[in-house]
Amino acid sequence: MTEARIKVLVAEDEAHLGLILSNFLVGRGYAVSTVTDGRAALDALRAESFDVALLDIVMPELDGLEVLKQVRTDVDPPEVIIITGNGTIETAISAMKLGAYDYMSKPYRMAEIDVLVRRAWEKRRLARENVLLQSQLQRAGGGSEIDTEYAPLQAVLEMVARVAPSDSPVLITGESGTGKELVANMLHRTSGRSGPFVDVSCAALSEGPLESELFGHERGAFPGADERKLGLMELAAGGSLFLDEISELSPKLQGKLLRALEQRSFYRVGGTQKVEVDVRVIAATNRDLADRVTEGLFRDDLYYRVNAIAVELPPLRDRTVDIPLLARQFLKQFGRGVGLALSNDALELLQKYPWPGNVRELKNVMERAALLAQGPQIRAADLPLQLPGVHPTPVSSPTISLEELERRHIETVLHNTNWHQGKAATALGISSKTLYRKIREYNFRRPGGEE
Repeated sequence: MTEARIKVLVAEDEAHLGLILSNFLVGRGYAVSTVTDGRAALDALRAESFDVALLDIVMPELDGLEVLKQVRTDVDPPEVIIITGNGTIETAISAMKLGAYDYMSKPYRMAEIDVLVRRAWEKRRLARENVLLQSQLQRAGGGSEIDTEYAPLQAVLEMVARVAPSDSPVLITGESGTGKELVANMLHRTSGRSGPFVDVSCAALSEGPLESELFGHERGAFPGADERKLGLMELAAGGSLFLDEISELSPKLQGKLLRALEQRSFYRVGGTQKVEVDVRVIAATNRDLADRVTEGLFRDDLYYRVNAIAVELPPLRDRTVDIPLLARQFLKQFGRGVGLALSNDALELLQKYPWPGNVRELKNVMERAALLAQGPQIRAADLPLQLPGVHPTPVSSPTISLEELERRHIETVLHNTNWHQGKAATALGISSKTLYRKIREYNFRRPGGEE
């Protein structure tokens, strides 16, 4: 697997020392740029994204502390190591207060700089990943595994495990609700890549916003672009970029994405500085991309680029052996420890139903059934499902109020906990005092006549 090179800026006014330091860092595998004054250092840091900056404290134009002070106000600044030939405690304190990662005095040992740069880069990488993962925490809070007893799907998951460590692009296809995002997460989690998992919904944004989301933009690139913004592709450096519903990309963005993948670099919107990036692309779609290519709606060269490894997920109607397993898992998830069960006729209906919405629809049905359950067992009549070709007898279907839904749910939980009000309150997620008030409000009676 290819590791992304750590990008370092060396700002040293003594050209000979700068050259020695630059050559040493290049030999250690870093991508290094060198400048000899503070103004050039600040311009370079604002034109390109660096991981670590080594700033000499005494430089023409601007000194190292002033460059540090200004760059720390930018979006996603690098970690800064201050270098000086006049080391004092006061200078060190000033540098650390301004946000420097560390401080070292001349003469320095090269091995010491190597260690400091790598530690500074690790701090920056973890900070960026943490920000990204925090923003995606709610989306990532669902299940992360696919449970199945269906042999063809087991074979697919075994293949996913085999190809995960490679850098090859993967295209995941399947109907909506079959678990494409779960597989994408599995591919990343078992890939060994050090960077984050970044997901992009290609269908959620129009062309302009999506281009900025994907590639980022520079300050002043368009009205409202008040500062530089890093794109999701840049944030995914060293990790995986998940392009959900890639079939919805516009022709223009298809071309830009293809160039970025082929050249492993791109330009931010409104930018002139090339951004180099190492990402593993995982794409997903519920459409037939080959048909889209034939219809002229999707570029054939991009199709072949993202389709190095194809993963096709089966619909739930083909996985009838998994339906009882999944239904019980969802009931356990939504039943709040109440212990709901499925009757035989409910299981039969679940396995006969064609599930056009796949696992996502099954999850929603089980959530509703758990909420409306009036006893410990879910029956076929409790499920909002209608088999194709079966016409129910017309009946009046009165609207159920939220108050009635709450009353039924509390009554079911009380019944299933044998009226242990502490357990019932915990299962309901409310306080015992609130539960007591609801019992009085709904005039519930404990079996045997007591309240």
